[in-house]
Amino acid sequence: MKKILALLISPIVAYTASPAWAEDSQSWADQGIQLRFQASPYTLHFSPKTDHENVVMVGLEREHKNGKLDGFTLFSNSFGQESVFIYPWGGIYHNIWDVNKLSFKWTAGLLYGYKEPYENKVPLNYKGFSPGVIAALAYEFKPGWSAQVDLLGTAGLMFQINMPLN
Repeated sequence: MKKILALLISPIVAYTASPAWAEDSQSWADQGIQLRFQASPYTLHFSPKTDHENVVMVGLEREHKNGKLDGFTLFSNSFGQESVFIYPWGGIYHNIWDVNKLSFKWTAGLLYGYKEPYENKVPLNYKGFSPGVIAALAYEFKPGWSAQVDLLGTAGLMFQINMPLN
């Protein structure tokens, strides 16, 4: 995990500080960008195995005013391997089924961390790298705060909390 964190420190700083580089820049909130911290303490596996471990995730996500999402997560996968999911593509659709606080989210990007002997647990894996796509439903229970359920393909459901940072 230390290696992954070291590789991500520079992009994280650039990701969170990029508006500060321009002299006349506005804050992200002024630009209509919402920054969220994400955390997941629990994942439900559809087919639990004896070698499954608890999955713990933390992440950072940006929602642009046009509904675009991007971000990254750091997590321990189901087999205890340090992993990362970087998603430059995604979207959010608010007021699903006319429920004011319910949103549908999708993200797509690059997943790293499923290595031997678990490299076949995710599709299209090459040396630990594979594409990743996640669909989710989120419910805002307090302004900026939401509970979210992520569909992890045919493997399971991840339960997470999202907290506003701006």
